Amino acid sequence: MFHTSFGQLARFAFRAAPLGLVALPLAVPLAVPLAVPAQAPLRLTLGDAARLAAIQGAGPRAAQERAAQARARVQQRRADLLPSLSAALSENERTFNVASTGFAFRDPVSGRALFDSDGQVLGPVKAYDARTSIRQSLADFAALSRVKAARAGTDVALAEATSASQQAAATAAMAYIRCVRADARVAASLADSALSDEVVAMTRDQLAAGVSPGLDLTRARAQAAAGRSRLIGERSERSRAYLELRRALALSLDAPLALIGTLGATAGTPVPDAAEATTRALRMRGDVRTIGELMTAAHRQADAVRAERLPAVSAFIDDGATGRTTNRLLNTWQWGLQLSIPVFDGLRREGRIDEQEAAVRELDVRRRDTETQAAVDVRSALLEWDAARDLVASSSERFALAEQEVAEARERFVSGVASNADVVTAAFSLNAARTQLIDARAAALGAKVALARAQGAAADLP
Repeated sequence: MFHTSFGQLARFAFRAAPLGLVALPLAVPLAVPLAVPAQAPLRLTLGDAARLAAIQGAGPRAAQERAAQARARVQQRRADLLPSLSAALSENERTFNVASTGFAFRDPVSGRALFDSDGQVLGPVKAYDARTSIRQSLADFAALSRVKAARAGTDVALAEATSASQQAAATAAMAYIRCVRADARVAASLADSALSDEVVAMTRDQLAAGVSPGLDLTRARAQAAAGRSRLIGERSERSRAYLELRRALALSLDAPLALIGTLGATAGTPVPDAAEATTRALRMRGDVRTIGELMTAAHRQADAVRAERLPAVSAFIDDGATGRTTNRLLNTWQWGLQLSIPVFDGLRREGRIDEQEAAVRELDVRRRDTETQAAVDVRSALLEWDAARDLVASSSERFALAEQEVAEARERFVSGVASNADVVTAAFSLNAARTQLIDARAAALGAKVALARAQGAAADLP
């Protein structure tokens, strides 16, 4: 397929100018073969899809940005322990009332008041000042504890990012299974349509030979029309499944995909031990780790509040030049050590400590519930997997019998022993058996993904 944009048409017209072709109207489509290289499809296995979503999915990327915000908060807290340097340059002019100073300005010899005792305005006085100030914390245990609390917040954000990656991987894996299932159902519908067309052709031959009545042909054609309708619906469902997969992978909605996985991927896979799977879930699941990091962060916050009771020592230096004119600025300075001792803040710190301790107790309740939920998820996935394997076995047997039924009905119809009603009925049974087998295999693969998700290992799928 060739695509020609307006800009390409204009460039072609410009290049054709020496040939006297500028007069060609741009509105006329020009037969310029502009071959667009086809984009190679992205080949994905089930594990590839999970790992890609864990890296570039919307949820993991947003969680990584929240982790970056947490790291920035650590830097903000660390600033309380580093030197603070400031510089100021000012020019000001003021007047003042000598009576408001509280001093009686008198002549030291005569004792007479130098200014009006009821008040007198002096000035204006102009002054220039250029000053540099440095302050450094020498011992501030509260600031140090706040840095540790901020670092614990970073650990929480990283654990949440891990949880988001695991969630995105599991979501993409399930979307992948829906696509593979949709592909299989489309292939099944095509096989059903081919069988229906074959029955129509055989019925026409039998009708031409005078063996079958016209009703048989009508019945066969009706079955073929129903098969085409199912095929249309399955193709539409497949298109929607692929759109959801592209969204889960954060790809362009038009990106070509080639899924190289099959629904039989769970065949022969051993079912893991429940206790071992639960232990792995408690060790690897992001939500369990997040609760643990939240408890650590709450402890750090309480420690930071307690550290506010301790004294803090800082040093400061203030140096600069000041004067009434810029050609005569005199140096003035101030330096010192400052000891700050918290005495009483209205029990505000005690209230904040109680709040953090209550948060720790709440998180402990949530931690136990999350661990229980992880164990439930593991056991539920194992039960689902076990049931799905049995269903696959029974569905496979049913499908084999349905194929045999179709073969025998076709033979009887061709031999003229029976009408094509048996073939049509057998074809419907084969269609149902094939669909059930596809759904059973998809359920088994979904149970495998559910188990990996319950263990926090969706990104480790093959």
